[in-house]
Amino acid sequence: MLSRADVERYNRDGFIVVPNVVSPAEVEALRRATDEIVEKSRSVTTHSEIYDLESGHTSTMPRVRRIKTPDKWHPAYAAMVRHPGIIECLKDLWGPNIRYDLAKLNLKSAGFGSPVEWHQDWAFYPHTNDDLAAVGVMIDDIDEHNGAMMVVPGSHKGPVYDHRADGRFCGGMEPNRDGVDFSKAQYCSGKAGSITIHHVRAIHGSAPNSSNRQRRFFLMQYRAADAWPLIQVPQNWDAWTSQLVAGEETLTPRMINVPVRLPFPVASNQGSIYENQRELKTRFFDEATPAKRSAT
Repeated sequence: MLSRADVERYNRDGFIVVPNVVSPAEVEALRRATDEIVEKSRSVTTHSEIYDLESGHTSTMPRVRRIKTPDKWHPAYAAMVRHPGIIECLKDLWGPNIRYDLAKLNLKSAGFGSPVEWHQDWAFYPHTNDDLAAVGVMIDDIDEHNGAMMVVPGSHKGPVYDHRADGRFCGGMEPNRDGVDFSKAQYCSGKAGSITIHHVRAIHGSAPNSSNRQRRFFLMQYRAADAWPLIQVPQNWDAWTSQLVAGEETLTPRMINVPVRLPFPVASNQGSIYENQRELKTRFFDEATPAKRSAT
């Protein structure tokens, strides 16, 4: 599925965009499913096990910024978890044994969708090795104007940065603290049906949606089957093994020397990364975003 150049680019930059992985019919099914679930949010007044809401959400004007674990709520999302094209891409990066973790659907409505501040997924869930990645399915055409995810190339080879505010985990990096040059970040742009794959240690974030178009981005987390969590260890063996989407199970974690910083004390605000990041003292995306180069 992936070319040698794709694999080399992923290993070098920590992310890739792969076009035409999800078919137009599958994209349309995801759009219909999203519309159905957002429509049901009219009866919700606060965050729930399904919805993370934008400020200003009302029954007459629903504003949803995240649908949590959407694969539990609609078969169109569940079908993506074992999508053959996605699984083949991950096999090309890690080998035959792949485990799924969880999913979320981040929505940026036209004109206001919330930003996600700079962070590394690795800060939330370190493992015995770092063959982990998030796969993003573009349900809409996504570009710099409607809030495309941005990634700092090569940052997956660097340290794991402090994601705390006032001594507590907050799921975000203070933009002026660690000397990261965010002007080097690249947009993960593409047409609907494209996917992104970004390394668990890559620094990434996204600006608000400044366009008149929606941005619906379905994210699924995967790991090599021999990557075992250092926190939140499996509580139910049957549930753990059911998440193996390719290859064989193993009881032998692969250990490699990677930087680890545990996400404790836990964030003051729970529920989603948006809530975690409320404690950040300095925000990057509240300011004008400098020009970035498109990922190719």
